[in-house]
Amino acid sequence: MTTSLDYVNPRVRAIRVSTQSFLQNLAHQITQNMTQGGQKPLKGVIDLSSGDPHRAGMKPVSFVRQVLAVCLYPHLLQDTIFPLDVKLRAQRLLQICEGQSLGSYTASSGLHHIRQTIADFITKRDTGISANPRNVFISSGAQRALMVVVKLLSSGEGQTQTGILAPQPCPHTLPPLLDEAGVLAVPYRLMEERGWALDLNQLRQALDSSRGGCNPRAVYISNPGNPTGHVQDRKSIQEVIQLATAEKLLLLVDEVYQDSVYGQNTEFLSYKKVLFEMGQEFSETVELVSFHSLSCASVAECGLRAGYMEAVNIDPDVMKVFDTMLCTDISAPTTGQLALDLMLNPPGPGEPSYDTHAQELLLTRTVLTRNAQRALEVLNDLPGFSCQPAMGGIYLYPSVKLPAGIREQAEMLGLGADVFYCQKLLEEELLLLGAGQYSGEAGSHHFRLCVLVPTNVLEDALHRLSAFHLHLMGHHTVAGRNVKGKAGCSSQSGLTCVQPTTV
Repeated sequence: MTTSLDYVNPRVRAIRVSTQSFLQNLAHQITQNMTQGGQKPLKGVIDLSSGDPHRAGMKPVSFVRQVLAVCLYPHLLQDTIFPLDVKLRAQRLLQICEGQSLGSYTASSGLHHIRQTIADFITKRDTGISANPRNVFISSGAQRALMVVVKLLSSGEGQTQTGILAPQPCPHTLPPLLDEAGVLAVPYRLMEERGWALDLNQLRQALDSSRGGCNPRAVYISNPGNPTGHVQDRKSIQEVIQLATAEKLLLLVDEVYQDSVYGQNTEFLSYKKVLFEMGQEFSETVELVSFHSLSCASVAECGLRAGYMEAVNIDPDVMKVFDTMLCTDISAPTTGQLALDLMLNPPGPGEPSYDTHAQELLLTRTVLTRNAQRALEVLNDLPGFSCQPAMGGIYLYPSVKLPAGIREQAEMLGLGADVFYCQKLLEEELLLLGAGQYSGEAGSHHFRLCVLVPTNVLEDALHRLSAFHLHLMGHHTVAGRNVKGKAGCSSQSGLTCVQPTTV
C-alpha cells in the first residue's frame, strides 16, 4: 500500500511526473520512427492515458467552432455558410472585446460579460441559488485557478507547513501542483471496494495523522472523481461539509466533469448547492472554491485553455489577491473565454443551431456511456484485472495483479511494475495507458484509461490490450496459479486476439 510518506515526498512526486513524461516521450519517438519509414505492424499509437478526447479523434462541437471562427475572422459575417444565430452570437461577443478583436487583452479575472454568463449558469444549475459574477474568476484552465488558491494557502516549514488533504488516487496533475506550490499532500484513501467512494473515516484518519507533521488547511475533492469515475451523493457531500465546518478547512472542489454523469440513478450535485441547502449555519460560514473548465466532456476543448473558479464565503481582501495573482498571466486567452460563454450558454430551442448542437452533445454522451460499459466488461474479463464501474467522468481506473516474474523484471530495470507493463504495452502494441500514480495491495497496480474516444478507437485499444495481456500472462503465474490456459480471449469479451511479439 502506498504510504503517506510516498505522497508528501517530493522525490516520489518527481518520479511520477517523469514517469508520465517518459511514456509520452516514448510514444512520440515511436510515432516519429513510423513517419520516417520504421516498420510497425499497427496503424499508430493510441493514447488513452490523457483526457484529451479531440486528440483521440472526438469531433469538436460545431457551434463553438463556428462562432469562434467568425470572431477570429469577422469577414465571415458576410458569408452565407453559417447559421444566423452563429453570426449574431459572434457579433455580440466581438462587441465585448476591446477594439472588437480577439487579439486584445481582457481584465485579469476575465471579461465581465463571460463572468456574468458563468454566474447565470451556476444559478440555473443550482436551481435558483444565486451566483455573483464578482465571485467568479476566469483563468488559463482550472489548474491555473487551483494553483492561485493553493499558493495563497502555502506557508510555514516543518510542523507549520501547510497541508492539503488529497484523495488517493487523485488527478495525476495534482501532486506536482501541490509540490510546486510548496504544500504537503496529506492522502486520504478512497474505497475501491465501494466503487472508489469517499469514506469519512478515512478523511478523519488522514486529518488526525497529519497533526504534528503539518498544518492542514484545506481538503481537495474531485467530483465526479478523476480518475475513479465515482460521483458523490448528497449524504457524502454533507459529511464532508460538516467535517470542513468543524475543522475550519477550506473546500477545494474540482467539478470539471459535472456534465458527464451517466451512472444509473446517479445525478451530479454541486457542493455549493448542497452547502446552501444545509442552512445558514453552513452556507454563511464554510469557505468553498469550486472549479470548472473547457476540458469537460461536453466540449472537451482542452487546447483553448480556459476555466473558472467560484469563491464562496472568501474574505474580500483575499478575493483582491486572487485578481492580483491572475494578473501574472495578463489574462486567460480570449478565445477560451468566449468558448466558456458558448459552452455554458448554448443555442436554445427554436434557434437554427439548436438541433445540431443537441444531437452532437447526445452523441458524445452516448459514446462515453457505451464505451465505459464496453471497456468495463472487457477489462473484468482479463485474468488478474479488476475494474469498478464508473458513474461519471471520462476514465476507468482498473487494477491488475501482476505476476512476480514481471515485478522482478521491472525491479531489475529500476522501474515500477506498472510502468514496465505500460512501457512493454506501448512498445509491442502501440497503446499508451496512464501509470505511476497509485498502488493498492502488494502486487496490485492501477492504470488510467480514458474512454471518451471514438468507438472504433476504443475497440482497437481493447484488442491491443487483450492480446498483449493474455500473451504476457500466458508466460507467467498469478498468485501461484498458472494462467496459460486463459491465453486466448474469452467468448464474453468478443475479442479475437492476435499474439504479439514476445515480451
